[in-house]
Amino acid sequence: MRTIVLIAHNLRSCHNVGSLLRTAEGLGLQCVFLTGYTPYPVKNNDTRLPHLSAKITRQIQKTALGAEQTQNWQQNDSIQKTIAELKAAGFTVVAVEQTSSAVSLPSFRPGDKVALLMGREVEGVEPEVLALCDNAIEIPMFGQKESFNVVQAAAMSLYHCRFYPFAR
Repeated sequence: MRTIVLIAHNLRSCHNVGSLLRTAEGLGLQCVFLTGYTPYPVKNNDTRLPHLSAKITRQIQKTALGAEQTQNWQQNDSIQKTIAELKAAGFTVVAVEQTSSAVSLPSFRPGDKVALLMGREVEGVEPEVLALCDNAIEIPMFGQKESFNVVQAAAMSLYHCRFYPFAR
């Protein structure tokens, strides 16, 4: 089975984080990395003010529906450190982002270990973070909108990575 992790970098919405945790849990991801200013549920040795971490956790729980407890997740302020550690562990880091060099999702052939990176809800992945990635993929659009919500884009991309056939 392919090993897949998700990196959610600089997201603002607690509800998006909860939905990503639930999606990741449903697709059997190894881990979700919550980096930058992405909100995260309460954790051991949490340095945030207790009332703030409790409020954020409650908001995440609304969409995670318990996945915040069953899905392995880690919080790390540093995206650079997270990407470096994943690459050292043999992961290919792939941004889901519209770029001139992005591969169309249906054409993307994931390897044995893939880390998908989702960026900010409106602005997407920062150029300096994109430069750290091995690849970029984009989801073809057929309507008038230019992009999907971060959770829907992650779900489509993760599903593709989970079920794309292994090389024979």
